[in-house]
Amino acid sequence: FGRMKPVIVVHGGAGRIFKEREEGSRAGVVRAALQGYGILKRRGSALDAVEEAVRSMEDDPHFNAGYGSVLNEKGEVEMDAIIMDGKNLDSGAVSAVKCIANPIKLARLVMEKTKHMLLTGCGAHLFAQAMGIPDTPGETLITERSRERWKKNLEPDSNPEEFQKDLGTVGAVAIDSEGNVACATSTGGLSNKLIGRVGDTACIGSGGYADNRSGATSTTGHGESIMKVVLARLILYHMEQGMSPEMAADTALDYMRTRVGGLGGVIVVNNSGEWAARFSTKQMSWATVKDDQLHYGIYAGERHTKSVDEALTSQSEGF
Repeated sequence: FGRMKPVIVVHGGAGRIFKEREEGSRAGVVRAALQGYGILKRRGSALDAVEEAVRSMEDDPHFNAGYGSVLNEKGEVEMDAIIMDGKNLDSGAVSAVKCIANPIKLARLVMEKTKHMLLTGCGAHLFAQAMGIPDTPGETLITERSRERWKKNLEPDSNPEEFQKDLGTVGAVAIDSEGNVACATSTGGLSNKLIGRVGDTACIGSGGYADNRSGATSTTGHGESIMKVVLARLILYHMEQGMSPEMAADTALDYMRTRVGGLGGVIVVNNSGEWAARFSTKQMSWATVKDDQLHYGIYAGERHTKSVDEALTSQSEGF
């Protein structure tokens, strides 16, 4: 009988969330957090909870992961994902994968069914087939919005950098009743990126990190900047030095901004169940459930609170 009170925190990406997409982003992170928390309440593992939360956001077209991912220069979806178990530091990741509905599920299989930690491109695809994961035609992962953006970015006078301000990645961190922590992160990457570009998400220590001795974190933002400072591991390092999750997150994000000019966002849970959702971008959609209370927001300083029961009721009524 575990002693820990379970906690889950999710993010739907840091950056700029356009007005008309706010409602959908809020609803999506809330749904993901409630689904993950449901698993934790039934004494499920942190690992299952973060995988389920991320899968829910991969299937949601509001987020740049799975269905709804942005397109690379050739107009294709290429995705990255990672999952990590804080108990023994096991991790599984996939990068530059195509034609797969849920890269996070594949990352979990890499962790559990191979001796490796990261499979890429065709190799990841072959492994998916060997695991019996059905092929999803690439086109079915593309939303009208992603295609429009891709076309806009192809125009000679376009500035893809401008569009990168809504850097979507989805992620989740959790601690379960046994006191184990886990993280999961998934993304479609940068719009109009070079074929084969892999960002921070699939890289252990950058896109996420989980260690029972300190906690777990999942990141979002400018991938190249995150990789330069190994952001996820940096946050845990600060917590190992005695900082609270919020302080550790702010300190690391501040370092990334001053040192390499990079913006981003992070969610954190420490091994005693304290959590934080912090960002240096204009916005980041996030939600968390602890003690049967749901908290969520998008803007700096915004925080709505509902009881889980109330949230579940309003959800079945269609938010």
